[in-house]
Amino acid sequence: MPLTPEQLAEIEEARSEPRQTLRATAPGMEAHLYTAHPVLDHGLVRVIDYMGDDGAITQAARVSYGRGTKSVSNDEGLIRYLMRHWHSTPFEMCEVKFHVKLPVFVARQWIRHRTANVNEYSARYSILDREFYIPAPDQLAAQSTVNNQGRGAVLEGAEAARVLDLLREDAMRSYDHYEGMLSQDGQQGLARELARMNLPANIYTQWYWKIDLHNLFHFLRLRADAHAQYEIRVYAEAMCEIVKDWVPLAYGAFEDYRLGAVQLSGKGAEALRRRLAGEVVTQESSGMSKGEWREFVAEWG
Repeated sequence: MPLTPEQLAEIEEARSEPRQTLRATAPGMEAHLYTAHPVLDHGLVRVIDYMGDDGAITQAARVSYGRGTKSVSNDEGLIRYLMRHWHSTPFEMCEVKFHVKLPVFVARQWIRHRTANVNEYSARYSILDREFYIPAPDQLAAQSTVNNQGRGAVLEGAEAARVLDLLREDAMRSYDHYEGMLSQDGQQGLARELARMNLPANIYTQWYWKIDLHNLFHFLRLRADAHAQYEIRVYAEAMCEIVKDWVPLAYGAFEDYRLGAVQLSGKGAEALRRRLAGEVVTQESSGMSKGEWREFVAEWG
């Protein structure tokens, strides 16, 4: 169960008490506020608080123009211009705070994005729950033979069953030992900050994660990408759905210019121009490395 009965009661209470405010609110985000969106087997994403909307982005951009500079009257056009030309500060005017419940190994990958404020559940002070991420059968894949950090074919049959049994048994055994070390029956019990080191990386942790929209878009561009690891990608995809309702104009521009866009190097752009002009271009004549050329051909044929 993603949330405890106490947490669910807290959410219900918060959503049942609307508060009057003079600040700008986003109807789409209000619908998401406090609501838990399930992710993986025990994980979740929910919005705790937010600031700003599409209007905050355009307001900040127009303030920065100053008198006598060219203005853009259409909000969507302005936001698309800002996104297209890689402006950052107007998007930093919006912020959001998420509550995320996620496996520790996903958290260690996630924390590499150092442009957020994070406060994680402390296993020094509290006891972690007996909740572990166990992959669904269709996500139980072998190591890729062409990508050292990717997945290959899905495991099947006896091998898949063997791996799932090992994951479950190891998780339960480690938690049994964790509880045993914490026990105070006839002894003082091991300190929580020491007992936690025996727990595996698929145990669930939780944190509050606050970030501005510019840096959130950067996170989503990398983690919602089809090449991102599945276990972090599903969190990013859930967040994309929330952001889409929060700042629809900004998200539309992000989807067009970042998620759905293709980036070309100078050599790649030159090779494409030559191809369009009818010239035969090879890896050697393009000046690209074998890896660059392989990616160029995969994208452009």
